[in-house]
Amino acid sequence: MNKLQYIAACDLFNGLPEDQLEKIAEIAVTKKYGRGESIFFEGDDCDGFYMVAEGKVKIFKLSFTGKEQILHIFGTSEIFGEVPVFNGTPYPASAETLAKSSLIYFPRKRFVDLITSYPSISLNMLAILSLRLRRFTTQIENLSLKEVPERLAGYLLYLMEEQENEKLVTLEISKGQLASLLGTIPETLSRIFAKMGDEGLIAVKGREIEIVDRDGLLDRAG
Repeated sequence: MNKLQYIAACDLFNGLPEDQLEKIAEIAVTKKYGRGESIFFEGDDCDGFYMVAEGKVKIFKLSFTGKEQILHIFGTSEIFGEVPVFNGTPYPASAETLAKSSLIYFPRKRFVDLITSYPSISLNMLAILSLRLRRFTTQIENLSLKEVPERLAGYLLYLMEEQENEKLVTLEISKGQLASLLGTIPETLSRIFAKMGDEGLIAVKGREIEIVDRDGLLDRAG
C-alpha cells in the first residue's frame, strides 16, 4: 500500500473524506527502521507522533536499576506517541522497534495546524485517546490487583479477540517480552505456561498457543 492507503486504514482517520486524507498524507513522512532501533527516548521533546505502517513497536519504561517494563506493543495501523502532542510535554516513555518497521511520522506543529482547520480529525483522536486510557486503566488494574496467572489468562483472551480465533493464538513477541509486558520474569512465565498446560487450559507449541478450555481460561482471568 502507499502512504495514503496506510493512513486511510488507521482508526484515527477512519471515515474522513478523501480530500482531508490527502491533506494528512501531505504532511506525513515515511521512516524506515531496522529491528531493535530506538525511535525516541523517555524525556525527549515531543516533535510529533507515529503510526505503524508495517512492523511492531514496543513502548516501555526503564527503572533506575535498568529493569524494563513494557507498557504496550503496537502493530499495523496503530498510532503511538500522540499523548504529548497537544500540551507540548516530553515523551513519557521510550519507543523501540521489535521488527523491521516502516513508520509514518506526523510532525506536531503541522498536524495541530491541520486539525484546527478540520475538527473532525480531533474528534477521532478523542475516541482513540479514550480507548488508550481504558487500556492503561486495565493494565494498571492487572499489574496491581491480579496475580501473574490471571494476567496471562487475560492476555491470551485478548489475543483471541484480536486475532479472531478461539482455538489457536500466536504470540507475536518473544516470551521474554511478554514477561515484561505482564510485569514478571521469563522463568515465572514459563512455569505458569507449563502449569496451565498441565491443567488442560492450553497447549503450548512454540509461539502457537492452542486454547483447550476457553471457559477455564475465563475463570482464571477473573
